[in-house]
Amino acid sequence: MPWADLLAIAGIAFAFSAVVGAVGVAALLLLRRTSVVLQVCVLVVAAVASIVASMVGVANEMYLSEHDLTVAVAVAAISGIVSLGLVAVLGGLVARNARALSAAARRIGAGERLESAGRYSNSELNALADELVATSAKLAESREREQRIEASRRELIAWISHDLRTPLAGIRAMAEALEDGIAPDPERYHRQMRFQVDRLASMVDDLFELSKIDADAMRLSLEEVSLPDIVSDTVADLRPASRGREIRVEAALAHDLVVMADPRELSRAIGNLLMNAIQHTPDGTPITVAVDLVHDRAMVSVIDAGGGIDEADLERVFDPAWRGSKARTPSLETGPSVGAGLGLAIVKGIMSAHRGEVAVRNVPGGCRFDLLFPLDSPVGA
Repeated sequence: MPWADLLAIAGIAFAFSAVVGAVGVAALLLLRRTSVVLQVCVLVVAAVASIVASMVGVANEMYLSEHDLTVAVAVAAISGIVSLGLVAVLGGLVARNARALSAAARRIGAGERLESAGRYSNSELNALADELVATSAKLAESREREQRIEASRRELIAWISHDLRTPLAGIRAMAEALEDGIAPDPERYHRQMRFQVDRLASMVDDLFELSKIDADAMRLSLEEVSLPDIVSDTVADLRPASRGREIRVEAALAHDLVVMADPRELSRAIGNLLMNAIQHTPDGTPITVAVDLVHDRAMVSVIDAGGGIDEADLERVFDPAWRGSKARTPSLETGPSVGAGLGLAIVKGIMSAHRGEVAVRNVPGGCRFDLLFPLDSPVGA
């Protein structure tokens, strides 16, 4: 066939196909909110109609005989019918799978955790089902975490209310006694009132610090600090509060260990762990503070002999308002714990701000808290 005839046939076929294609696009726009099965059927009909229209156009230009045109149209029509049947079957499977996935999504929305979303007719839908199962697991974990946080928040409010009420009631009673002139020892009453006010101020400071941590508003003034020096200074500051308990400092390293940290916040974290140990360690039992380098991370450990923590409570140790079990009750000499159980929660927040972590585990006779720091600066001599 001459090239001129082939170009003419191609032009005629393109023109008729373009017209039919435009009609198909218009039909799809009208049916855009209907089932995907109907839309795919429209595509098949448009494709067959395009072929038939092209053949009719070519026949009108005398490139096909009437017999050839009839045969070609019949073949196209039969192929189109078979194609529509296949599309209907495939579309039905897709629609059924889509309904099953929609039902699975509704179950996730209702709070159910999916163990499986079923298996489907193609890899894409199976991948979507696996994603729904993974999303369901993440949402379930998130809901459980939110429930724990909410329970911790309610517990914190209850403890704060209790701990605020006790010193306020004592201050009020002593103030009334002084006002009425019936206090047997006014100087002792003044000292006790000062102690209660200091206790309240400490609680307010802890609450303010915890609010900064929760709001991610803690701003660190990082500098190179000697970890053994920070530990030694913190231990020296807290010796008067130890009531004679021996606090041992062990530095396994023969050289200084330097980390990038905020000296004030780092000292607060170590001090909170020390006060926790002092409150729970019996008289005559030493408390050990160790400084070491473990797996390229600096570590400060506080080891006490306060009876350990129930294994079931270990994961709650750093929750706000956590008070511990009977095995960790304060010693008689140190008295009840000062504050609202926020010290360990603040330690965790300070370590997170330093890109470090805090861990706890039981050891024979007590427990061990480890502060782990990344080494952003070299270990110096």
